[in-house]
Amino acid sequence: MLGVLINVITVMVGASVGLLFKKGIPERVSTAAMTGLGACTLYIGIKGSLVGENVLILIASVVLGAVVGTLVNIDGALNRLAETVERKCKKEGDTVSVAEGLVSATLLFCVGSMTVTGSLQAGLTGDNGVLITKAMLDLVSSMMLASTLGVGVLLSAVAVFVIQGGLVLLAGVLAPLLSTGAINEMTCAGSILIVMIGTNLMGITKIKVADLLPAIVFAPLIYGLVPLFEALWQRIA
Repeated sequence: MLGVLINVITVMVGASVGLLFKKGIPERVSTAAMTGLGACTLYIGIKGSLVGENVLILIASVVLGAVVGTLVNIDGALNRLAETVERKCKKEGDTVSVAEGLVSATLLFCVGSMTVTGSLQAGLTGDNGVLITKAMLDLVSSMMLASTLGVGVLLSAVAVFVIQGGLVLLAGVLAPLLSTGAINEMTCAGSILIVMIGTNLMGITKIKVADLLPAIVFAPLIYGLVPLFEALWQRIA
């Protein structure tokens, strides 16, 4: 868990520094920074989405994820959870909600091959090298995010601990199930959500990205079922 703890600390430190800078940034500069951050987020999402190998898996996982997430109303649940924090932390004139900052930062920090492979490697072999490298990257990212998205980025440290810590603890169980292909499809689906975050940050869309989070879970599951469907199809044909 050493790598996970280091990653959590770097996110907290980076976000805290970003929040300090946020206080002295004029609104017009903050708006320009938000647009720039949105463009960079688009690039990160598009780059990550290219690792997928089967577009049908992407479509199925995103559609199923959207249906399930909307029915469960994940976005609504997160916003209700964030209301208490917002009442204490959000200042008059803030345009970004705590929930938006939390979801955006959590996706950026926890979606990707470095998160999955690094956590599995740490859990199986005790090698924290990948997670520590990721922690250094997240230190810089959390500074930039918190300066525009606010305190929700700081709260994402909890999500980093839960998600990466869970992967480390369950590494022995998950490793046989998460092949390279499964991780790639999961990364691809998550990166599409990151693209949506980018368009939200730029003010182009107002997508409830949290409602699509189940897509990240559906992607590796569907990937694992594809060979079964192919074998069944061959028998029928």
